[in-house]
Amino acid sequence: MGIFSAPEFKVGLLVLLVSGMIAGMSIKVSNDPSGLGSTKAAYFYLDDASGLVKNSNVRMAGIPVGTIKDIKLENGAARVEVLLKGDSPVSKSARVEIRPNGILGDKFVEIIGGDPKDPPLRSGEQILVVDDRASVDRLIGEVSKITKSLSQVAENIRTATEGDKEKPLGRIIDNIEKITTDLADISNQNKGEVSEIIANLRETTGTINELINDDSSDGFKAAWKDALRSLRKIEGSLDNVEQITGKINRGEGTLGKLVNDEQTVEELNTAISGINNLLDTSNKLQTSFDYHGHYLTNGGEAKSFLSLRLQPGIDRYYELGIVDDPGGVSERTITKSTVGGVETTTQEDKRFTNRVKFNALFAKNFWDLTVKGGIIENAGGVGVDYYMLRKKLKFSLEAFDFGDLQVRAGVRYNFWSGLYVTGGGEDMISRTGKGGAFVGGGLYLTNDDLKLLLTKMPF
Repeated sequence: MGIFSAPEFKVGLLVLLVSGMIAGMSIKVSNDPSGLGSTKAAYFYLDDASGLVKNSNVRMAGIPVGTIKDIKLENGAARVEVLLKGDSPVSKSARVEIRPNGILGDKFVEIIGGDPKDPPLRSGEQILVVDDRASVDRLIGEVSKITKSLSQVAENIRTATEGDKEKPLGRIIDNIEKITTDLADISNQNKGEVSEIIANLRETTGTINELINDDSSDGFKAAWKDALRSLRKIEGSLDNVEQITGKINRGEGTLGKLVNDEQTVEELNTAISGINNLLDTSNKLQTSFDYHGHYLTNGGEAKSFLSLRLQPGIDRYYELGIVDDPGGVSERTITKSTVGGVETTTQEDKRFTNRVKFNALFAKNFWDLTVKGGIIENAGGVGVDYYMLRKKLKFSLEAFDFGDLQVRAGVRYNFWSGLYVTGGGEDMISRTGKGGAFVGGGLYLTNDDLKLLLTKMPF
């Protein structure tokens, strides 16, 4: 009890309390974020750190949130290390702006926190984005460039006005001077003509004045009055039109009953709908062209096909085509003759290689299956097509010329925008040895493709 009641102890305790209060207040008003709180360190690089001072403020939105801990040289650039308060909202997308702190060249570091949705910047990480556009030195450099350019412009103007014709501006001024001299000479040499032109203009204006002030029955005033009377007649005609349209709206008269009678309107709508359906059906007519050729592996020759398809609906189409067959067109001639009472029949087969064959088919679609029939290569025939892979792949089987039966099977694959490859077999059941495999390709164009092609062609 004696120690605690001694005056020395009380004085010492008072000194400790006052010192603690002073330390706490110093930390409270200090800009150093390390005082009694969590901190985070960060760094960034600058090409020029002039104007930045160690232990100066680092701000966010103009509010001090830390200090510059150190500035040192690293790999030819200035590494600036800052110490921020631990609760500073700085994310990985934060950026640094170097801003002037007056006109004496001092600068401070302003940190833009970045997107709050991004991960926060951890202590010791680098701030990658640095903006030093506010540098006074750079601004002075740009101003110096501008002043240099202005001085060059002023020098060019001075030399031009002094008669330096070696430069473009001097030549322009010289040309202007020549033009003004020529104009002065022309005006001096043609004073009489100019005076005559002015006199003609005065006479013309006088004539116009007389026409306007002519009070006769054929003068301008009378014509103007006639025009006003015509306008009044037009106004009366418009009133009559308004009355007629009013009667039509009220259902008066034949035309009014025609417009306002519901039965008549319904019949007109039905007729118009029928016309629209007819036009719409014609618009739905799809036209397509198909050309393909294939190489016959047995005979070593090429066979070409060109066809036109007319499709009035999605369930049917008509096809017309020509075929260039290297085998030509065969014709059989039977001649009967009677010699000595004996009738003799002679059969002669001829082949014409310069003739083409024709196709004329009608086809019916059943979803992915198509059944067709008609004329195939100048003979009656039938066929079926089956589509797969959204109609990119087609399997075909055709039979024709039933007197000497021909069977053709093939597969076709559309690989890009109407271009396709094909393969299969011709005359597959022939006993003459003419049958064989074929391979080839072709191009298939619809009317939509032709419209697109025509829009791209220059005219």
